[in-house]
Amino acid sequence: MDTINLNEQIDWEFIEQIQKESGQNLSLCYQCGNCTAGCPYTNYFDYPVSMIMRLLQAGQKDTVLNSKAIWLCATCETCTTRCPCEIDVANVMDTARIIARRENRVSEKDIKLFYDSFLDSVRQFGRIYEMGTLLMYNLRSGHFLADADLGPKVLTKGKIHFFPKKIKGADKVARIFERFQKRAKKHG
Repeated sequence: MDTINLNEQIDWEFIEQIQKESGQNLSLCYQCGNCTAGCPYTNYFDYPVSMIMRLLQAGQKDTVLNSKAIWLCATCETCTTRCPCEIDVANVMDTARIIARRENRVSEKDIKLFYDSFLDSVRQFGRIYEMGTLLMYNLRSGHFLADADLGPKVLTKGKIHFFPKKIKGADKVARIFERFQKRAKKHG
């Protein structure tokens, strides 16, 4: 891991943006490390959660938005639960990921492709259509046969369905997506 000089390139606007969009006060974090100690994925992150929080406090926009950590975060909320300052750390990580996505900074392309496939499924059917989501992800990512061996097992147990099931109100879910896209274009 490279040394980061926190005195260089402090992006005050980025600090404000993260705080405004997440609704969290980053200055409350005093680096106790509880978030990192509880994180089940910390071993896979390039920067542990507590360091991401410190980088955010120091306005290190490029380092945070280009990190793997914000994409690998599972939003399990262990960090949030453990925070003695009651900061919604998982929300902060989500906010950083949303901003990174908006600025087309995607360090983990397969994760973004999975999110896209998931959201497309919800938009189209009003709920997750697992089979379609997996097929779309596999096509988009080029991992054509990923987890193919699991298909017969879960299909025979009724865990996922071969055909999608639309829900009542799927059109309302689609309208939520439309409103969000209009708003994003307006503010983007």
